[in-house]
Amino acid sequence: MTTRSTEAYRLPAASMANTRTLTILRYGAGTGGPKAYIQAGLHADEAPGYLVMHHLIAELDRIDEQGGFRGEIVLVPAANPIGVAQWRDDGLQGRFCFSDGTNFNRGYPDLTDAVAERIQDRLGADPQTNVARIRRALGEALDEIKAEDEAAHLKLKLLACAHDADIVLDLHCDYQALMHVYIGESLWPTARDLAAWMGAVVTLLADDSGVTPFDEACSRIWWKLAERFPQHPVPPACLAATIELRGMADLSHTLAAEDAGNIIRFLAGRGCLAGPPTAAPALTNDATPLAAVEHIKSPVPGVVVFLKEPGESIAAGEVVAEVINPLRSNAAKRTHSLRAAADGILFARSADRFARPGRILAKIAGRRPLRAAGENLLTP
Repeated sequence: MTTRSTEAYRLPAASMANTRTLTILRYGAGTGGPKAYIQAGLHADEAPGYLVMHHLIAELDRIDEQGGFRGEIVLVPAANPIGVAQWRDDGLQGRFCFSDGTNFNRGYPDLTDAVAERIQDRLGADPQTNVARIRRALGEALDEIKAEDEAAHLKLKLLACAHDADIVLDLHCDYQALMHVYIGESLWPTARDLAAWMGAVVTLLADDSGVTPFDEACSRIWWKLAERFPQHPVPPACLAATIELRGMADLSHTLAAEDAGNIIRFLAGRGCLAGPPTAAPALTNDATPLAAVEHIKSPVPGVVVFLKEPGESIAAGEVVAEVINPLRSNAAKRTHSLRAAADGILFARSADRFARPGRILAKIAGRRPLRAAGENLLTP
């Protein structure tokens, strides 16, 4: 007998005669083992995550038939039914909500105060008992939030599915990029196996990116509560990460099957699946601070010619790209060179080749922090 179940959650109607459905797949419920939650398509126009989900579902169905679950695994294959319907000029526009312009992966609620008030007299000396009590309080706090619109209802439902998970993986991709992972600094190096299994070329650490994306809403509360209640053991009980599956055009069954298989191997190593765990491969590069990512921006408009490829090591002062404006009468001013401020690895760059003043064109993972903790460390 298989364990798979499907929930079709209907969001409140945002307009007359129009409702959207969030599909949630559950495997291994009631096993008593660790819980993993995985979603794709929160930025609805990022295609690789959907294809990885296709391969994950096939693999989990096979495991389910063999009775191979030792924990619960929850999949949300298309986490943003609002964004996936936002077409404009024959292109899917799924990163920002059309109704208010907000990024679908920003501004999730910080429930630290609400949970702290509930558990301040209920924590004890046993860390696992504290985890159970905090998760119960998290569920209660989520139930009390009143959402005002469709997008807010969606955010609350996603958090409700993930709030009690030991592992949360949010699948995304960049424009043109290498595989990279965003994760809380407080989870490192415990989460090294995740970055290694995914083949992350760059792993970026921050306990607070300044904008509360989904993964941070799931994980950050644990170390904030630990700081607030130092007299009680509160472990970082949720390993939450954003996995950037390379670039938008890096879409093939070969890559997706490999990524899904690596997620399966990671989950097996974490006790969600039966069988002996396999040792994780070596990590390509050690983790670096998210605050040390340099955003290469252009101060001038024009067309962009990249002189460096993703994966190349960049030295401070090297030219990463040139911005060309053929309308400049002075030949010397038709080319503007964009140089790196610090050493690092070029891991992402824009997909098109147009610059305007202030636009981010490339990202370099360095080691020396360039911004203070708590600042907005992510792109819009």
